[in-house]
Amino acid sequence: MSGIFANWAGFSRLRTIAARAAHFVARNARAAPADACVRRAATVCWWSATRTGSGVRDQASESIFHILDRFHIELPSWGFSNTGTRFGKFLQPAAATNLAEKFSDAGFVHSLTGACPSIALHVEWDFPNGLSDAPEAERLARQHGVAPGSINPNLFQDQIYKHGSFGNPDAKVREAALAHTIESIRIAKRLASRDLSLWFADGSNYPGTANIRHRRRWFEECLRAAHGELGSDQRMLVEYKPFEPAFYHTDIADWGMALLMARAAGPRAKVLVDTGHHYSAQNIEQIVAWLLSEDMLGGFHFNDRRYADDDLTFGSIDPYQAFRIFHEILLFEFERGAAPDIAYMVDQSHNLKGKIEAMIQTVATAQELIAKAALVDHTALAAFQARSELVRAENCLKDAFSSDPRPAIREWRRAHGLPEDPLEAFRESGYLERAARERAERNLAGAASYA
Repeated sequence: MSGIFANWAGFSRLRTIAARAAHFVARNARAAPADACVRRAATVCWWSATRTGSGVRDQASESIFHILDRFHIELPSWGFSNTGTRFGKFLQPAAATNLAEKFSDAGFVHSLTGACPSIALHVEWDFPNGLSDAPEAERLARQHGVAPGSINPNLFQDQIYKHGSFGNPDAKVREAALAHTIESIRIAKRLASRDLSLWFADGSNYPGTANIRHRRRWFEECLRAAHGELGSDQRMLVEYKPFEPAFYHTDIADWGMALLMARAAGPRAKVLVDTGHHYSAQNIEQIVAWLLSEDMLGGFHFNDRRYADDDLTFGSIDPYQAFRIFHEILLFEFERGAAPDIAYMVDQSHNLKGKIEAMIQTVATAQELIAKAALVDHTALAAFQARSELVRAENCLKDAFSSDPRPAIREWRRAHGLPEDPLEAFRESGYLERAARERAERNLAGAASYA
């Protein structure tokens, strides 16, 4: 015997669990159809307890394999660099200091998770020379096995954007912002990148200081002009945020405003949902459901928050909310018979956690949560909803969320030649130590103070 079976005490416990789980599944198989959600979640426990390497998988684990095979998450280049808050930042010696190191880190995360084939790039930070830097990005993509992903213009950092970009009352500033956006589209075309991701800091801090309706019109004009530069296979994703850095009004403050702006821009514009860009009590999965119904959900920026746009790691504060978001997407897919075209991206600021470690943790968490959502029995749920059987309908979600898909995920990783535990594989690889030795001097030379 090998592995767990070499330990008789462990085997005895496993055999007991398997017997109880098998009895539970068998008993529920004879129960009324109303218990289908419970039986479906129970099969994960049964599979985890009884599988002995035969290669046979039950329906629940097949569902997990199927969703993981097509679930890809884009990593942000800036997530590997030293970042901070307006109060300053704590430097990490292994943080990426240039585009080559960002590609290297992203490629390493992808090699451990098998789920991150692309890296989001920021024009201001990754293409300081504009379009002429694109060939280097292409070379790095080939070298590290990750493709250039969404292209993100920077419309908030330059001094001219003090009073806004597309919403600035100065026409010359609006023209400069539009020119930067068009250059970003050209970079995306050169790199065969489909999505242009737009977030705007535009807004005002005091009543009476900005004409809200005029700013909306200027936004629509600039977005429409940028949309006209898109290639036939490209998309524009319009993001929203309720506040910060503007605290009185933000020009694109919620999903409804982003929806109107996207429709004003043109047919290849969609809405991008950042999970941290909502008020504390907001029902994000309802927003997702509505955008799906309107065929206007283009992508996500994954992170979590306790109060506002905290940029904490995805699922660290409210994993059930993330699960419910995934559920709405998979339920929509079940009802329509086709998966919606959604770009999943990470957008987090790892100020205290290690950059690469936090990224791997985020990807693994997202895989676990969407695997749980794949275990919801949609047929049974629809029947419960139609009959207003509230507790049974709710338990369809709660039972799936309470299940443990990790054994099936580990099996999926083995089947794809990946380490069963990507975090432990990272810690044992020596990559962090090598990166720290090579990058420490450059990182420690960076400024850490706020002012």
